[in-house]
Amino acid sequence: MSVLVGKAAPDFTAAAVLANGDIVEDFNLKAHLKGSYGLVFFYPLDFTFVCPSEILAYSNRVPQFEKLNVKVVAVSVDSQFTHSAWRNTSPKDGGLGPVKFPMVADMTKQIARDYDVLIEQDGVALRGTFLIDRDGIVRHQLVNDLPLGRNADEALRMVDALQFHEENGEVCPAGWNKGDEGMKADASGVAKYMGAHSEAL
Repeated sequence: MSVLVGKAAPDFTAAAVLANGDIVEDFNLKAHLKGSYGLVFFYPLDFTFVCPSEILAYSNRVPQFEKLNVKVVAVSVDSQFTHSAWRNTSPKDGGLGPVKFPMVADMTKQIARDYDVLIEQDGVALRGTFLIDRDGIVRHQLVNDLPLGRNADEALRMVDALQFHEENGEVCPAGWNKGDEGMKADASGVAKYMGAHSEAL
C-alpha cells in the first residue's frame, strides 16, 4: 500500500455523473478542485451494501464540507451509466437519490491503481479516502477493508484539523476537535499541553 501523504494527488480525467445529474466524459480532478480542498473517496461497487450508507453520509454533510471549502468526489469502477441509475433509484429501493457530489467512473481501474487502493483479484477498490489541500497535496489518507464503513464526521474533523494547523501553525493532539486547544510543536508546547490534558487523553 502506497503512502500518498505529502505527495501530489494523482490527477485523472474520466467520465462522471455530476451533482446535478449530468453525465460528462471529461471530468478532471485538478480542474474541479482548482484551489479548493478535496475529499476523494473510493468505494467498491454501485448497488451494494455498505457503500450507500457511506455515500449518503458524505452527501448529507456536503453543506458542512462546502463551508470549509472542500469539494467531495466519489470514485468506483462502475460506469457513469450505472452511477446514474443508482442516483435515480430511491434510497428506500436500495438507491442513493440525487447525491450532492460527482461520481467518477473508473472503468479502466487506473485511478484506483494510481491511488493504490485496487484489489486486483476482485477488480474493485478498497474504501480509500484522501484529503487533498489547496495545493493539490494529499494531507491525510485512510483505507478500510470492504466490510468496514467509514465515518463522515471523522473526515470533517480531519479537515478542521488541517485548517487549524494552516491558520495557527499549531499541531492537533490526539482526539482534537474544532474549538479545542492546539499544541505548539516544541518541547515547551508539549509540556504545557500534556500538563493540562494528559489525564483526559
